[in-house]
Amino acid sequence: MILRYTILYVADVASSLDFYERAFALKRVFLHESGDYGELATGETKLAFSSVALMTQLGKTPGKPNPKTPVFEIAFETADVKAAFDRAVAAGAKPIQEVRDEPWGQTTSYVADPDGYLVEICSPVQLPSAG
Repeated sequence: MILRYTILYVADVASSLDFYERAFALKRVFLHESGDYGELATGETKLAFSSVALMTQLGKTPGKPNPKTPVFEIAFETADVKAAFDRAVAAGAKPIQEVRDEPWGQTTSYVADPDGYLVEICSPVQLPSAG
């Protein structure tokens, strides 16, 4: 089994795709003609967006994301966390945590996207060597 995609429920799929393209340099794969679903390439797993309106039509009631009380986060790994953080903020992300070096050897920062989803921007995790 593979993880194919993660879907964020958003008010405006096209706007969310545009934001993630500008903020994180992701490439658009697909936007359905209805405007209710779209995908971005992120490697092997796609980051997808579905409109709240569509989910409501399908009998779901999506909750509202809150970066102060998140139930999950998405993370983008990069070699230059500071540049990626600055790019995201310039594109409209709300800064949540400035860039900092963590005790486990990773550099991290956090922003919230325009819909309120928590996004981590981080360096690769330094795994212990298998000695």
